[in-house]
Amino acid sequence: MKFVVLRIGHRPMRDKRITTHVGLTARALGADGMLLAADDPKIKESIDDVTSAWGGDFFVEIGVDWRDAIRRWKGDGGMVVHLTMYGLNLPDATGEVAGRDLMIIVGAEKVPPGVYDLADLNIAVGNQPHSEVAALALFLDHLQDGEELRGTFAGAKREIVPKRNGKRVIS
Repeated sequence: MKFVVLRIGHRPMRDKRITTHVGLTARALGADGMLLAADDPKIKESIDDVTSAWGGDFFVEIGVDWRDAIRRWKGDGGMVVHLTMYGLNLPDATGEVAGRDLMIIVGAEKVPPGVYDLADLNIAVGNQPHSEVAALALFLDHLQDGEELRGTFAGAKREIVPKRNGKRVIS
């Protein structure tokens, strides 16, 4: 399975922290990369720096045309899911997406109506307004039955040693 997050609606002056958190969450919870439908090199640089230090092969591509990205993904046989509070409830949709290569769309500002139609499935992590970072984290966790939390990242320059008390990072 391959997971790619498509972030749309990013407003550079307002959303840079949240968009960075979307990328970091995607990376930490097993996604392969993030496509950003905006040209914000600082987002890419921040996430690339984390990947360089903490390992893994996560990629960030900026300036992506979201419509073209969706069409290409679907043309390659992948499934497109849009995380929105208006979709099917996550527990009712997990079976439809299991084992598939997924493009996971996460919006910022008002999502264009075309996204709802282009997505193969609109999935809600609850039908109430809340954080897109939380929705992405819960979706990826449900999808992988929590196994992503045990993952290791190849090429890490830093690694956390789990401890009951205190903290330890090895370089």
